[in-house]
Amino acid sequence: MNYTTFDKAGYDAFKANDRAGPVHMLNLIKLRKSAQYADGRMATGAQAYAAYGRESAATFAKLGGKIVWRGQMEQMLIGPGKQWDLCFIAAYPSVEAFASMHKYPEYRAAVEHRQAAVEDSRLIRMSPQDLGGNFGA
Repeated sequence: MNYTTFDKAGYDAFKANDRAGPVHMLNLIKLRKSAQYADGRMATGAQAYAAYGRESAATFAKLGGKIVWRGQMEQMLIGPGKQWDLCFIAAYPSVEAFASMHKYPEYRAAVEHRQAAVEDSRLIRMSPQDLGGNFGA
């Protein structure tokens, strides 16, 4: 099964867990070779996702969002052989900052490019913690 967006129940649960402090969102993205736009326009998945990034950037920045980590997947060592094209962590100052992106018309318009571009994805909410220590602490 492929995942390209969240469902209402998941989104409602995300908003209901409105704890104080920043939220980090781990994004794992598999792009389509060819974007699938409803109007039939032609683009690669990478081009469509780049358009999503450009068109959503102002809203992302306005809400205090920033990319805090980005990496290029090289190999799946443990787990299914899924290959992710984009791997990054987006940080938001609060749950409300992430949840409010969809209130902005320019962001909602940009989502068309994301939907056309993405074949599969995972979006994992995380609470940032202090660095250091060891694997278990």
